[in-house]
Amino acid sequence: MKQAQVCIVGGGCVGLTLALGLAKADISVVVLDGAPTQVLPTDEYGLRVSALSIASQTLLEQLNVWPEIIAQRACAYTHMDVRDADSFGKIAFDNEQLELEHLGHIVENDIIRYALIKELEQQPSATLMFDTQYQQIHQSESDVFITLKSGEPIIAKLLVAADGANSAIRKQFNMALSFKDYDHHALVATVKTKEPHANTARQVFLPTGPLAFLPLSDANTHSIVWSTSPNHCDELLAMDDSAFNKAVMAAIDGQCGLCEVQSARAAFPLKMRYAQQWVSGKVVLIGDAAHTIHPLAGLGMNLGLKDAAYLIELLTSDSKEFASSRTLRDYERTRKLDAQKHIAMMQGLKELFAGANPVKKLIRGVGLSLVDNLGPIKHLFAKEAIGK
Repeated sequence: MKQAQVCIVGGGCVGLTLALGLAKADISVVVLDGAPTQVLPTDEYGLRVSALSIASQTLLEQLNVWPEIIAQRACAYTHMDVRDADSFGKIAFDNEQLELEHLGHIVENDIIRYALIKELEQQPSATLMFDTQYQQIHQSESDVFITLKSGEPIIAKLLVAADGANSAIRKQFNMALSFKDYDHHALVATVKTKEPHANTARQVFLPTGPLAFLPLSDANTHSIVWSTSPNHCDELLAMDDSAFNKAVMAAIDGQCGLCEVQSARAAFPLKMRYAQQWVSGKVVLIGDAAHTIHPLAGLGMNLGLKDAAYLIELLTSDSKEFASSRTLRDYERTRKLDAQKHIAMMQGLKELFAGANPVKKLIRGVGLSLVDNLGPIKHLFAKEAIGK
């Protein structure tokens, strides 16, 4: 039988970040994940990447995993270029305007996960159990009892569900969920371009949805995230490489020259999920188990890491009762408000940039141009984008 103060189900980036923050504060933690442990990243770029904000970088620096991330592969971006393909609207940010070294980093999720696991393996207070599935979860007023499929029991004072958007734990404990299908699929791929990316993160809003070109460590290589209608996504997946290259270059209006896809293409449906209840007794939701949003601003990973950072802060400062009801209510209230704000903002942006309505086009063009020319407002937008 294993005993720990915290059991985390889900060994993704957010769950592992929480585990590391707690372990470094000498809080015993067990991480359960049905997937294999992370292997050393290969020379090929992973398809799933995140635009880590400066706030997320600071958290990972505090946990001593940032040096390993940089040693593996990461690209600092210093410029952002956002434009509407259907109007004259455009807005650009750069690090010098904001007196920053950079605006953020584009990092493959596999590399973040690898660096977190490597550091966690050095922590005596942490136990990592990959290739491990649970069978049952029960809770009393003071403890949570987890039975593994092997029959081994684990007893914890707190169970954290970091088991993703389709969280089985959220469903088991009947934690109500608000749900909206964005009617978009996100196509991801790695693309090489004739012109270098110049450390610029680009996004163009097309009538069918946004296309992001995110710079990778190779000067001419980008990770693309093309959010579009399911039918259009199917068409893009069915194209041969030559036709796909032409479609991508046309969509980005040739900003980086000729495009050449370097990887397989993958796609996944986009849905907004928002748990109305984040705490049930001694069970807590975190990351995608609590919220998912449209990727058009690249906020998903950063929101999850903010969940982890706040829960670490609360649990490590508990002076009387560990994981008290008051502490968990504080976590739920604070993080729900932040998630609500970002979900509403993403929904508003998606609606504004959807379609070719002439009035919307005028509002988009005038709005982006005004923001681009008004210093104080532009700085507010930029600070939101970089997580400050």
